[in-house]
Amino acid sequence: MSGGCGCGGGNGGSGGCGSSKQAESSAPGVVDIATGGAVQFEPLPVESGATEPAAADGAPVQLIASSEQEWPIISVNDVSITPEMMAQELQYHPAESREEAVYLATRALVIRELLQQRIAELDLSLQIGAGENEEEAATRLLLEREVQVPQCDEETSLRYYENNRGRFHSAPLLAVRHILLECAPDDAEARGLAHDQAEVLLQRLEDFPGSFSEVALKYSACPSKAQGGSLGQISKGQTVPELERQLFTLAPGLASKPLESRYGWHVISVDQRIEGMPLPYEVVSTAIRTQLQQGVWQKALVQYLQTLIGAADIRGIHLQGADSPLVQ
Repeated sequence: MSGGCGCGGGNGGSGGCGSSKQAESSAPGVVDIATGGAVQFEPLPVESGATEPAAADGAPVQLIASSEQEWPIISVNDVSITPEMMAQELQYHPAESREEAVYLATRALVIRELLQQRIAELDLSLQIGAGENEEEAATRLLLEREVQVPQCDEETSLRYYENNRGRFHSAPLLAVRHILLECAPDDAEARGLAHDQAEVLLQRLEDFPGSFSEVALKYSACPSKAQGGSLGQISKGQTVPELERQLFTLAPGLASKPLESRYGWHVISVDQRIEGMPLPYEVVSTAIRTQLQQGVWQKALVQYLQTLIGAADIRGIHLQGADSPLVQ
């Protein structure tokens, strides 16, 4: 079938599942440590009637205006974070407001500067790897040296599996037929008419259960109509998310109501449902260990950055730091 209707199945199940890739920050190897209101700009007196913009985490973000453009005045150990740097970084931090974007960009720049100052202090001998620039290599070497991460052992991994068995199942498979009544996602009138038509077809199929192929061939806008509406076997990830969420809740048989997606309304028949099977520990052990190790790494990195923050003289922005000294 054509991928145009986004239904999955058919010819390899390549539906209209789209994805968007968010722009990456220019600060390599830096994680967001400002959770739970850990970071906010230093407050200034707020004039009568003025409002305070909010940060992504809900904390107030009050900019220290250095000009009519409202760039905050930030320094890290007497090194200024300039408005030019903020303007360049801004593109990597899309937000609902300019104030929030400036807040996020400035936070990233402060962390980046802390790392660069620590790299200079240690005078690391760079070993630039494939695909790395000098800054990325230096940051990697710094973190390898100073962020100590305990390894996840077999006992911890097995205990996680035993406590979370419900998470480790193969995906169910559905053998599905459908009739697509196509309409544009922003055409409310067409959507209403298509839904009414879907209800009529559903009633017809309930009255004449053997007529699905005939009805699909006559009314469906999906190329699968040539196969009686058959999409073959569908597993998760093969159709658009809004349809998938509904589809995998269905029991075998004709669905009691039409299902909506961005492509229109679908009259669905589930001819067979094969439930997922529990996965043995041997199959998922590597994935479990990787997941647990990533969590340990993130926690260790946050603690390391907080230690850098606690040892630094940072002006114009508050970050949650640790009092313990750096390990030399």
